[in-house]
Amino acid sequence: MNLSSFAYGKWISPETQGTAIKDASTGEVLATVSSDGLDFKAMLEFGREHGGPALQQMTFHERALLLKELALYLSKFKDELYDISYQTGATKADTWIDVDGGIQTFFVYSSKGRRELPNQPWYVDGDVEQLSRNGSFIGQHIMVPRRGVALHIDAYNFPVWGMMEKLAPTLLAGMPAIVKPASSTAQLTEQAVKRMIESGILPEGALQLISGRTGDLFDHLTCQDIVTFTGSAATAHYLQNHPAIIKNAVPFVAECDSLNCSILGPDAVEGSEEFDLFVKEVAREVTTKAGQKCTAIRRSIVPRGQVEAVKKALVDRLKKVTVGDPRAEGVRMGPLASLAQRQEVVERVAELSKEAEIVLDGTKPFDVVGAHFDSGAFVGPTVLCCDQPLQSGLIHEVEAFGPVTTLMPYDSLDEAIELANKGEGSLVASLFTFDPEVVFKVTMGVGAYHGRLVVLDRTSAGESTGHGSPLPHMKHGGPGRAGGGEEQGGIRAVKHYLQRVAIQGSPDVLTTVTNRWAGGTANTMDAHPFRKSFDEIKIGDALYTKPRVVTLEDVEHFANFTGDTFYAHMDEEAATANPIFGGRVAHGYLLLSFAAGLFVDPAPGPVLANVGLENLRFTKPVYPGDTMYVRLVCMQRTARENEDFGEVRWDVTVTNQDDEECANYELLTHNTRVQ
Repeated sequence: MNLSSFAYGKWISPETQGTAIKDASTGEVLATVSSDGLDFKAMLEFGREHGGPALQQMTFHERALLLKELALYLSKFKDELYDISYQTGATKADTWIDVDGGIQTFFVYSSKGRRELPNQPWYVDGDVEQLSRNGSFIGQHIMVPRRGVALHIDAYNFPVWGMMEKLAPTLLAGMPAIVKPASSTAQLTEQAVKRMIESGILPEGALQLISGRTGDLFDHLTCQDIVTFTGSAATAHYLQNHPAIIKNAVPFVAECDSLNCSILGPDAVEGSEEFDLFVKEVAREVTTKAGQKCTAIRRSIVPRGQVEAVKKALVDRLKKVTVGDPRAEGVRMGPLASLAQRQEVVERVAELSKEAEIVLDGTKPFDVVGAHFDSGAFVGPTVLCCDQPLQSGLIHEVEAFGPVTTLMPYDSLDEAIELANKGEGSLVASLFTFDPEVVFKVTMGVGAYHGRLVVLDRTSAGESTGHGSPLPHMKHGGPGRAGGGEEQGGIRAVKHYLQRVAIQGSPDVLTTVTNRWAGGTANTMDAHPFRKSFDEIKIGDALYTKPRVVTLEDVEHFANFTGDTFYAHMDEEAATANPIFGGRVAHGYLLLSFAAGLFVDPAPGPVLANVGLENLRFTKPVYPGDTMYVRLVCMQRTARENEDFGEVRWDVTVTNQDDEECANYELLTHNTRVQ
């Protein structure tokens, strides 16, 4: 069977036999993979001309709902994806991380997109910048979808999650994608893509698939395209130096292998809960996915006095792990993805053994469950120990991308920090301690070299996802050897696929461009705003209220009624001595209450609820005897997809009798839509 590619709207079988894909446990040839016959330039053009425009016409909320629909559709086919995943050497637990984790990433980005992004195709980034004295010339950053294609080059270890964690923010941003999976496990990616395409949920051209090599695709990349890569640092460096990448300044987001570490704190002695958690976590990271994780714990940094105890506990735990065909009952760890990968791990362990003692050797033949050692890509859990890690080099440079970790003793916390940083940049480090001073020192010491720091102790371990689990909400990436890129991280990842542009002009110009009131013209409403539905309200619609005098009796009543008898409101002598006030002042919250009383229309109507108040500032005191006014301006409208109401954001400004601003905030209301 030849794997197919999906290009320019159709499935294309290769013209020639390609590289063989083998079952990782049995060695059986399952398929071949080749991209011969693909027109890579045409693929890019198809994405730009069809997928891009279709996605860019959609709002962030519409794209977010698209992700949810895809996740629900893929969930129907998890059983078939699991069956294929076993061919790659993944156990059921490994496959849950890959398949279910990928689907869950779509759900998370769908939810975050609807909560945190506007229901429009562009994103307003940051606050308005005042560029002139009187505010007639201002600036605002906005972010718009790039007009190219995102090329995703994925690693072999997570054929589904690795694709979907990149696709989620890409599609949410409004950018089409070409997915290029690693050949050794491409059959699983191909099946997931087939299901997404057949669903009919995606616009034509939004997703294409390359089964095999990328050919001359890089030659046709432009400044509007973007490349994301997961794999070895050497391959990343090679691709980043492609002439088209350099000439056209094509953004290149790399997530590379790294020598991640875990530190056992000096307080976490044998018998402590943190000691046991550390041993359990290192063992889990060694065996999950047979250690084929870019986040796996390669270097286990331990107080010198605890090395022997850790060594014994870890080896005892790993010896109980059953290795074999993941389809066989009782197997806890499967093979590596390919025989070539096994050979590479064996060679890397041999290199490491020049500087470290092999404590547990999984590279030699052993009995496996449900298969033969020689036919599959089996390597057992392997532990090394380097007595003088500060004087060593290879253990901080060579990665055995399999079920391998090296123990490294330290004599002081400063040494532990130095060892952690000798990896020259990693995706993740973890720390096991119950001492907050250790947490602070390690965080400050290692933060610059690691993309993520997981601190685990007896209070958090029960609900923690662990050292090696990248989550959609948090950054996945790291400096230096780890590639210097960022994936996921919530909405941060979406911004990779958007272009930031600074808009400068008058307040009315920025209001028009951003669809968010930026000051300038405010139009007095012909009816009270609480009498208008969501669809009837316009950006810049304004209500100017009648005045209200704030009396001393008001201040004292509010103080006694609420219990807020702070001296600035109740003690004339103390308030006069206050360098800010110089006398008794009204409560800020009294002003908010009076403001609501001035602009609220109490009768039932389109306004369903006040759901929030943001960016509140009290800018000038209001004294007893002052007169307050309120201006209410519609600054933004956010429609809710599939809902009969929308959110209206109001700019509320309180001024005094001298037209001086005393308070400003943003009020959020839910208003019904026209039925």
